Amino acid sequence: YGATPFGQGALAARRLIQAGVRFVTVSIGGWDTHSQTFNAHRTRLMPSLDQTLSALVEDLNQQGMLDNTIVYCAGEFGRTPRINQNSGRDHWSRSMAVVLAGGGFKRGYAHGATDANGMAPATEPCTPDDVSSTIFHNLGIDPHAELMTPSMRPMQLFREGKVVNKLLA
Repeated sequence: YGATPFGQGALAARRLIQAGVRFVTVSIGGWDTHSQTFNAHRTRLMPSLDQTLSALVEDLNQQGMLDNTIVYCAGEFGRTPRINQNSGRDHWSRSMAVVLAGGGFKRGYAHGATDANGMAPATEPCTPDDVSSTIFHNLGIDPHAELMTPSMRPMQLFREGKVVNKLLA
């Protein structure tokens, strides 16, 4: 898992899952690389993420827990395909990537692609609501269910999200 805070957090998460905890969040910060993005990714961000995420998925699989555990790795938005004047990348909401493993998701599958410049989805676009709806579906929760607020106002979980069947195992 690695001796980093992220690695130790993921190891603790695996132990919590093994003990029966149903929802665990682990976070890794420092991705807001508006300058020197290549150095940050090469020396700090990617080595920790790669080691930890791969160890977590492999460990869950070896322990027989991956099929019943969803591993979801994402940021809150994408990054510009263009490099700015500070050798960084700025915020970009038109395209981004997530990693989904276990919990009813197809193994070894890549869904969709961006255009040649990485500016926008080119094939099989998928919104954050679609991803969330698909996760809820795999958890056995109807993504279109309505919940009532304390003031009895109906609230849909996802208005526009749809289950992406191609992601399902």
